[in-house]
Amino acid sequence: MAAVDLATHPGHLARRLQQAHYLLWNTMVSEEITSPQFAVMNALVAEPGLDQRTVGERVGLDRSTIAEVISRLDRRGLLHKVRDPQDGRRFLLRLTDDGLRTHRRLTVRTARMNQVFLAPLSAEEQAVFFDLLRRVADAAEELRNPAEPLATRS
Repeated sequence: MAAVDLATHPGHLARRLQQAHYLLWNTMVSEEITSPQFAVMNALVAEPGLDQRTVGERVGLDRSTIAEVISRLDRRGLLHKVRDPQDGRRFLLRLTDDGLRTHRRLTVRTARMNQVFLAPLSAEEQAVFFDLLRRVADAAEELRNPAEPLATRS
């Protein structure tokens, strides 16, 4: 049996892309705050007071992952949780002053990192790249949360 060309396997390429992103993130942005933690902080800058479930939906993290990310940010003093006065079972999340400062600092670093990460592509290619990535990611999201089970699709 012949070996397959992994350059034609999107999962293999996505893993390589993720490895490159991880290396650049740790080198240029932060060794303490992860990319998913930054995404949560960013969601809370855009919409302060969201609950944990909604933040997870906004940034594409499952329930167990978002719970761990929120817990870590809370332990670091970067966000605080306030019980929702309308629904005592849930907490509303806001960044602390330290969280806002950290987000501001990391935002500048992520912009630089993205320039390095996307340097091999022209501005036009970057626009196409983002469009294609969004389309595949959106379709993958549909696979994760299908309206109907995959087995019944034709």
